[in-house]
Amino acid sequence: MRVVLDTNIVLDAFVFDDPGARPLKSALAAHQLEWIATKAMRDELVRVLGYPKIVPRMLFHQVSVAHVLAQFDGQAMLVDTAPKAGVTCRDPDDQMFIDLAVSHQALLLSKDQAVLCMRKRLQGCSVKVQETVD
Repeated sequence: MRVVLDTNIVLDAFVFDDPGARPLKSALAAHQLEWIATKAMRDELVRVLGYPKIVPRMLFHQVSVAHVLAQFDGQAMLVDTAPKAGVTCRDPDDQMFIDLAVSHQALLLSKDQAVLCMRKRLQGCSVKVQETVD
């Protein structure tokens, strides 16, 4: 099953080692999920890893930018940027995740309220939105 991970989910899994993200990490490691992403998603991750609120948390969790990017590069399959989906998110920063999930009919993992409130509309596009892997 293909999956699109928003940046907060990536942070939970590979920076904060959130217990709720451990099943995702196991599923990715076991190749039960195929994580798809775009260059723009990687670029956003790089930008977020430099945020003043994130840097101290990375130090606390003893995680480097290089480690997080190695996880992304080693596990995510880069695909072309998806065309604009027929549904629009009120947060333009989240649109690329929605577009990719719709284009590939992938599971979309997100904790962002702007995405979560679109569950029903995305279900009509054959996209399931969840906060965690079941």
